[in-house]
Amino acid sequence: MRAGRDERARVRAAQRGSASDLEELFRTHWPRAYRAAFLVTHDSAAAEDIAQESFLAAIRALDRFDRRRPFGPWLHRITVNRAIDWTRARQLRAEVELHDSLRAPEPARPPRDDVLAALARLPPEHRAVIVMRHLLEFTPGEIAEALGLPRGTVNSRLRRGLDSLADEL
Repeated sequence: MRAGRDERARVRAAQRGSASDLEELFRTHWPRAYRAAFLVTHDSAAAEDIAQESFLAAIRALDRFDRRRPFGPWLHRITVNRAIDWTRARQLRAEVELHDSLRAPEPARPPRDDVLAALARLPPEHRAVIVMRHLLEFTPGEIAEALGLPRGTVNSRLRRGLDSLADEL
């Protein structure tokens, strides 16, 4: 309970321009934001960029943030949505490059882990909810709130994604 009050106080102070409180929010939420971005994109450089851009977007919108709500899920919604967008754009670029070159894609290096490899082949929407639920340990309700989706949509994406993973593994 105290952590929630402390965070709300930090958000309030950051909204008033406190650099130290903004820095503390960054330190507190950076590891999870980076991890979420990485688990969706599977690219450490992109994950770092996405997490940084997400924090910048959150800072720009901080004056519109509802302080009664927790900061973390709001930031993770921004981060996961940006990671999904980046993944979609990367897939589209790969398709265009393949079409333009009319050559077979380079063989992929062997995955370090068959589960991560199977996860990477899921559609970004399914991957995001599975990452948030099973790797970041969000509840389905928190995922729904963070991504701005109905709870049934989250459950449906979880089930379809997990079924696809089970079929592949």
